[in-house]
Amino acid sequence: MRHPLGRREYRHPREDRGPPVTFSTLALVVALGLFGPILALRKAWHIPVILGELVVGIIFGTTGFGVLHYSDPIFTFLADMGFAVVMFVAGTHVPVRDPAVRSALDSGVLRAVLVGLLAAAAGFGVAEWFGTGHGAIYAVLMASSSAALVLPIIDSVGLQGKPVLALTAQVAVADTACVVALPLVIDPGNAGRAALGALAVAGCAVVLYFLLRWLEGSGTRRRIHKVSEDRAFALELRGSLAILFTLCAVATQTHVSIMLAGFTAGLAVAAVGEPRRVAKQLFAINDGFLGPLFFVWLGARLNLRDFGTHPRLILLGLALGFGAVLVHLIPRLLGQPVGFGALAAAQIGVPVAAVTVGTQLHVLVPGEAAALMLGALGTIATAAAAASWLAAKRTPTPTASP
Repeated sequence: MRHPLGRREYRHPREDRGPPVTFSTLALVVALGLFGPILALRKAWHIPVILGELVVGIIFGTTGFGVLHYSDPIFTFLADMGFAVVMFVAGTHVPVRDPAVRSALDSGVLRAVLVGLLAAAAGFGVAEWFGTGHGAIYAVLMASSSAALVLPIIDSVGLQGKPVLALTAQVAVADTACVVALPLVIDPGNAGRAALGALAVAGCAVVLYFLLRWLEGSGTRRRIHKVSEDRAFALELRGSLAILFTLCAVATQTHVSIMLAGFTAGLAVAAVGEPRRVAKQLFAINDGFLGPLFFVWLGARLNLRDFGTHPRLILLGLALGFGAVLVHLIPRLLGQPVGFGALAAAQIGVPVAAVTVGTQLHVLVPGEAAALMLGALGTIATAAAAASWLAAKRTPTPTASP
């Protein structure tokens, strides 16, 4: 049956491939990625760096000049590496070891469950209204939070206290649950296979956790660190990347997104405790090269021209963003401040994964990927406004001198 918003997006493997990626293309992508830090330069605006990277990808990709060809296999593989590292770093941001956060876990779980139930109703309602049949995907998107976005904002504003701990626990629970749920809902016909693959990846992550804990407890990790630091071998970084890409290989072999592999590997490392030196090295690789490359590639892949053919999809994106913010504000009834609810609505990892996996599996209609990102950007804008408001509340008003 023909989809009410148009046929599903099937592309020939060689379509839109364009010239192969060369060092000139790579230099252009890295240079374009600088627009992210430039746009985020003003701290008071709390604009995430990835926003600028997405924008330049859109301008130079399918929507704009067509200089960047997202379907090139080399470009795609580099972007997949970036996606894996991005999700790995996002997993390490989840405060698994923080005892203060664990003490606030009850209220955080309660709020996350409430938001999840409301998001389910809103997601299926939006899908029914727009006739996409993707209610489960929308529900997961609306329920999601991004620890990689929210936690740095909390630190930058200097928020403290029990409500902040509850917010952190809520974001951590929602982020983890939605990353696990997305592969199961994005392709319901293969949900059983996806569940088995997810179990295989999760099992590998559990083994990884116990291995890392043994290395830490036996002192082996510290000895490796000493040799690596003295001889400049970067052994811990090499080991982290080898583990990450091994889990990605398991994920691809079991037909699960590398999103889950990267995130669970990050959780395992966070549960043991990520060495500061490794965190800095991963920051350099992720934020300096692979992360910007992935988000520029993602922007190049989005085709905003489909909005002209299906203008209702603009309303879909706005509905998803508004719905996500609204369901995260409802916990105000449980005592959560409004500003904290707006912060919890910030999402990026799950929408990015939905767009990446959904287009790869051809389950999204033309323009729907752009609508999902539009909704995510709406939540980011709301969270940035909430952060500015909370920062202004913390700043004492100067008194006039007598």
